[in-house]
Amino acid sequence: MTLRTQRRLAAALLKVGENRIWIDPETIDDVSEAVTRDDVRRLIKEGVIRAKQKRGISSYRRKKQVLQKKKGRRRGHGSRKGAKYARYGKKERWMSTIRALRKMLRELRDSGELKPRDYRKLYRMAKGGAFRSRAHLRSYIAEHNLLTKR
Repeated sequence: MTLRTQRRLAAALLKVGENRIWIDPETIDDVSEAVTRDDVRRLIKEGVIRAKQKRGISSYRRKKQVLQKKKGRRRGHGSRKGAKYARYGKKERWMSTIRALRKMLRELRDSGELKPRDYRKLYRMAKGGAFRSRAHLRSYIAEHNLLTKR
């Protein structure tokens, strides 16, 4: 006893695919007698025919991966695609450089090795991007004899 017609009608009425139709195995005789759409509608109302729930895709693995990344895992050489500075924002790079330069300038000024006037000049130059690194700043200071003995 195939219930192909009933399954097809139920699928059309419930607006789902035929594979998602569930028919109560205990009332197969009643279902086989249902010939018209109205009969199938009645069976749906009674709960003899139902639409199965849609199968979802589990996001468990993705959530687990995100948790690992939060902890700092999965960031080794094999997972990297961009170059070093492609993974490190331009602004972050600038901030770390300028903070180091300003800290160095502050220390030199406070220790008396750098005159306030020179400090100001170098500070503005640093802000303008004149120095690549602390070493570059040090070489500039040495070149221009800006250090005074304590």
